[in-house]
Amino acid sequence: MEYRRIPHSSLDVSELCLGTMTWGEQNTQQEAFSQLDYAIGEGINFIDTAEMYPVPPKAETQGETERILGNYLKKSGNRNNLVIATKVSAPGGKSDYIRPNMALDWRNIHEAVDASLERLQIDTIDLYQIHWPDRNTNFFGELSYQQIDDNEKQTPIIDTLEALADLVKSGKIRYIGVSNETPWGLMKYLQLAEKHDLPRVISVQNPYNLLNRSFEVGMAEISHREEVPLLAYSPMAFGALSGKYLDDQWPEGARLTLFKRFARYTGSQMALEATKAYVELAREFHMSPAQMALAFVNSRKFVASNIIGATSIEQLKENIDSINTCISPELLIRLDELAQIYRLPCP
Repeated sequence: MEYRRIPHSSLDVSELCLGTMTWGEQNTQQEAFSQLDYAIGEGINFIDTAEMYPVPPKAETQGETERILGNYLKKSGNRNNLVIATKVSAPGGKSDYIRPNMALDWRNIHEAVDASLERLQIDTIDLYQIHWPDRNTNFFGELSYQQIDDNEKQTPIIDTLEALADLVKSGKIRYIGVSNETPWGLMKYLQLAEKHDLPRVISVQNPYNLLNRSFEVGMAEISHREEVPLLAYSPMAFGALSGKYLDDQWPEGARLTLFKRFARYTGSQMALEATKAYVELAREFHMSPAQMALAFVNSRKFVASNIIGATSIEQLKENIDSINTCISPELLIRLDELAQIYRLPCP
């Protein structure tokens, strides 16, 4: 396992990060503990969660993922060997059951941090991330930005940064990051932090995979020049890039079988054709389609860590073994050729 220092921080994170969004919904606490034991044994030291998890989000299970992780940290006693990341929810997506009058303001962020610390049973969160923007913009696969008057209820980014600064000062969080952000949003966070001597965003967690390379259009240059690396989520496109959903197959217990609402990577003919092409390419090169998809993300210079997830130990083993899979120059050429044929099939 390779470890990478996130610039402007003291965090050394494993090239693979263990995602947790299935814990408390598709996975029991015992299964989550087994995943953690195996992943940590293989060298993973970076765990990512969110106050909203598990997914799909709902009031009955909200916070359960953090509680499960907290129980593990208390039982194992190895909290100091791990980098723990979590996220605060923004308004939208019917998330008001988390807190009344949701916003990314001082009250909401402080309440969210205190609740996460209690569930995680720790004193400090290593990386605290804004889960999605509190403004009119494109995220979660949306296109066609619409210019509308800003809603007065939207929290100014400077207010969010000042609330986070207070939490850094108090020692409740160490570093801050953003998620599902746009180029404008990330640069505004950086600009305001520099101007007002506030904590600097050190990472951006956005989707990135062979079916969705939109990060390369505007965000990758910012990652490079401003030293804000990507924490890539959905590197397997909700599992679609394994090929298991091709030919109208819906494996029992699989995420997209259980939750049809998640059609981002299977809901169009182009997505299905692109997935089939990538799966066939992997087999031509005698590779696991899943490992090829993950190895591609692992190889990107702007990626600090690749967030993998699994519902079984067998899946987790295959995913972690992607660190031993090499994307050869020849394969990279072929992947780029397919990317030109299927241009952004799943934004």
